[in-house]
Amino acid sequence: MLANFFESFNIVAFLFKVVGILMPFPLAYVAVNLWHHYRNERFIEGIQWVLLEIQLPREMNKTPAAMELVFSNAFYHKSSKGFWELYIQGAVWFWFSLEMISVDGKVHFFIRTPSRIRDLVETQIYGQFPQAKVTEVEDYVYHVPQYKKNGSFNMWGCEFTKKKHDAYPIKTYKDWGDEMKTGQKEEFKIDPLTPTIEYLGSLRKGEQVWIQIIVRQSLKTWHSHRTGRHEKIYEAAIDELFRITAPYTRHQKNEDSPPDNLTFAKDIRTPEPIKPFIKAVTDHMSQVHYDCGIRVVAIADKKYITDERFNNLRREVRLLFRQFSSPSINELHRINSTQFDAPWSDPTGLALTKMKKKMLDWYRLRIFYNVPIQYNFKYPNLIKNFFPPGRPEIFVVSSEELATLFHFPGMVSETPTFKRIESRIAKPPSNLPS
Repeated sequence: MLANFFESFNIVAFLFKVVGILMPFPLAYVAVNLWHHYRNERFIEGIQWVLLEIQLPREMNKTPAAMELVFSNAFYHKSSKGFWELYIQGAVWFWFSLEMISVDGKVHFFIRTPSRIRDLVETQIYGQFPQAKVTEVEDYVYHVPQYKKNGSFNMWGCEFTKKKHDAYPIKTYKDWGDEMKTGQKEEFKIDPLTPTIEYLGSLRKGEQVWIQIIVRQSLKTWHSHRTGRHEKIYEAAIDELFRITAPYTRHQKNEDSPPDNLTFAKDIRTPEPIKPFIKAVTDHMSQVHYDCGIRVVAIADKKYITDERFNNLRREVRLLFRQFSSPSINELHRINSTQFDAPWSDPTGLALTKMKKKMLDWYRLRIFYNVPIQYNFKYPNLIKNFFPPGRPEIFVVSSEELATLFHFPGMVSETPTFKRIESRIAKPPSNLPS
């Protein structure tokens, strides 16, 4: 009977039947994801955005800790969404863009926010910086036309991410002495953002540098070998602590346990060189966390800036975040640069032009979390070598790290082209006698 079965067995027909039975499952998975992406795009198209410029008073001695409060109260919108919100309405978690730019050496601070949260953002800024001035302005990114290969300006851009695991923090303002913690004795402060502002203020006519830091509540996950699930930053940090202490951990039998139910205790003897890593991770764990993406664009008008000067400009821009590096613990490093390392990778220059157009478009749209669907796939390395996909890489920062990267400098920053105001412009009280 078995021989007759194999004689009549048709492998091709069998495979067709198996494929026919199983195919609806992957097709359904693809269909649900396409629908989800479509609804997300429709929801995002309906969001109204406003760009707020913050002008600072001449005298201000607040520390970056004030910005931590602004971020926690205005930008940390921790919530969960159900099936109806995710797949029918296509709702996404709001994100915000913190921006520092320089146009011809004039430095500006901006915050881009959904219009429905504008009042919350403004009140939190005024709550910590009552003498500041917050105004809605036209979006500067559309003052520059789309990039063309032989157009009127040169452009270079890149993104930044953490070099090591997100559980390890970069160097923060608290590492620069007690004066940055207390806000006292302004003349003794060492503000880590001052080098960046000084550089932005030194740009020449025809040069522009745009910096955007895009944030939202932390949703990034890692696969945990300890729990077998996808976990967020807190559990991922615990996994990292177990990993770095594993070589120094011994399991000892508990002498008080009965013979039929032996128990073991862990004895961790951490050497001195490892303790700074453990302290950095544990301090990072106790704070509010955000998903973060950093993008930098440098633009040079060919009418005023030579190609040699532009090449120097893009080399300088790559070092804007060097002061936040703590090489033994963590640092920011450059990715997705609009350049090719080998001339044969793009002999026609068409791929480079496409990369620069995408970089400029994504900066304008502030894209980091809900990227176009073609960038959601992992391509083979051979294809990526010639056509880099450029998918943004988000990383997780604490409120302390975020306040270090973006805060309003005090009087310690005396950049001449950084415009300050004498006082906040406000309406008179409504209860004044007539």
